[in-house]
Amino acid sequence: MNVSAESPPALVHRHTLLVRITHWAVALSFFPLLLSGFAILLAHPRLYWGETGYFGEPALLDLPLPVILDQTGWGRSLHFLAAWVLVLSGLVYLGTSLLSGHMHRDLFPTRAQMRLRHIAHDVREHLRFRSPQGESAGRYNFLQKAAYLLVILLLFPTLVLSGLTMSPAVAAAHPWLLDLFAGRQSARTVHFICASLLLLFLLVHVGQVFVAGFRNHMLAIITGRMRIPPEST
Repeated sequence: MNVSAESPPALVHRHTLLVRITHWAVALSFFPLLLSGFAILLAHPRLYWGETGYFGEPALLDLPLPVILDQTGWGRSLHFLAAWVLVLSGLVYLGTSLLSGHMHRDLFPTRAQMRLRHIAHDVREHLRFRSPQGESAGRYNFLQKAAYLLVILLLFPTLVLSGLTMSPAVAAAHPWLLDLFAGRQSARTVHFICASLLLLFLLVHVGQVFVAGFRNHMLAIITGRMRIPPEST
């Protein structure tokens, strides 16, 4: 049923306190990870596949970046510290989301959302930069759910495991990691790919927040409450 244009937006509870805390912890840890990771990459801006890789050997990907060797010290220290913030926050979010039913209730697509017609509608709305209104504004659509599940269940775990594989001490204690990624240099390449995809997700995510209403969604992730815009007549 359509709501008249004069009807005030409904105020609803959107995010729990724990979701908001872990969201900001992950978001704030991502920026030092990105900065320090780039500093580490500049020491050797080439990617390989297998166990070893050095200058002069054939590279899987030779990035067009300058070689700067004097940034890796602080880069590795900051990267390691921020990574633990990311991992611990992610584990808290994942554990509580599974126990509370948040992941199953809010993030897994419903049967209706998985229908081709519904997915095509979501794609069209995103391409037209149309934000949801009315009841649909209070829940995630199929594309949002698919993106969040991909990040939570695939990209983040792969990022963490590939990062651990690059540590000689961790790999020595858990050699199955080297088998999982087919070598330390392969893990470094996978780590770079996952980080690039997460950066792309972040840019799209922030862009969608602006399209859907920056102030409203920022209030939702800070206070937990958001205003649901009424459906246009």
